[in-house]
Amino acid sequence: MPASAVPDFRAASSALTAVADLGPLGDLPGTWSGHGFNLIARPDFEGHNDIFLELNPTDEHLRFNAIGGPIPNRGTAMDDIELFGVHYLQQISDQDTGGALHTEPGIWLNVPATTKPAEPPTVVRLATIPHGTAVMVQGTAAQLNGPPVIGQANTVPFPVGGAEPPPGTANSFPEYNLSAASQFRTTPTPPQVTQAAVTDPNSVLASAIAGQTITATTVLHISTVTNPAKNTLGGAQNIPFLRTNAEVGHVSATFWIETVQFPAPNSDRSFLQLQYTQTVFLDFLGLSWPHVNVATLTKVT
Repeated sequence: MPASAVPDFRAASSALTAVADLGPLGDLPGTWSGHGFNLIARPDFEGHNDIFLELNPTDEHLRFNAIGGPIPNRGTAMDDIELFGVHYLQQISDQDTGGALHTEPGIWLNVPATTKPAEPPTVVRLATIPHGTAVMVQGTAAQLNGPPVIGQANTVPFPVGGAEPPPGTANSFPEYNLSAASQFRTTPTPPQVTQAAVTDPNSVLASAIAGQTITATTVLHISTVTNPAKNTLGGAQNIPFLRTNAEVGHVSATFWIETVQFPAPNSDRSFLQLQYTQTVFLDFLGLSWPHVNVATLTKVT
């Protein structure tokens, strides 16, 4: 049967068309590899303590593949729209032991502007985490003619539903103080992990690009926290065990796709680099505990 006679037949686009349709996600398809840092305070009921603070220098491989054709969304209040996107597989391991820490399949989508509802273009990440959580995180993209602006990542717990502490807030939990021995923290502390990284994991990102010449940056900011000013929206669904013991409350992340200029004498050339910071707020014992992942990855294929 000819393709034209098949209802809803959707052929894959050419490579150039697919990149254009992906919009701010256009540089993602391919394989990215690099290193990062993971900080998570997890419940420690078996160890008879409120938490165990796990600190891991990480190796990461992140593979994106373009979805070949358009994804039609049918309208009732306006005309149909078409989404374009990539599916991905993220694999993170402990840099020292090689042990698996995280695997995550998911999808990023480029969503066009709509009139009903009246919304600008957005990007969406759909993630499935093997612990028993599925997350939809929406936000916006922006372009910078230069390097990223990397703020501070908070690691201080705060009451569920309360305001996140401002940068520089002291952490009252002794596990976060590397100068004090603790059996409820990764021991021995990996040599790559510093107090600065525990206090502000984003300092690891800033150190990674110190001295680089970054000529352009695509910023993808997404969050499950509803903020009309930033067009962020989403939510997480957890299995009953997690809802009782350590529920994913909110997720916020910023990805920076950076064009990095090679140093002289090759300054006419550049490569692509992906940095991200992600905070998953785990709610247990009446507090939201920031679980922070950061990484700096280079596009290798």
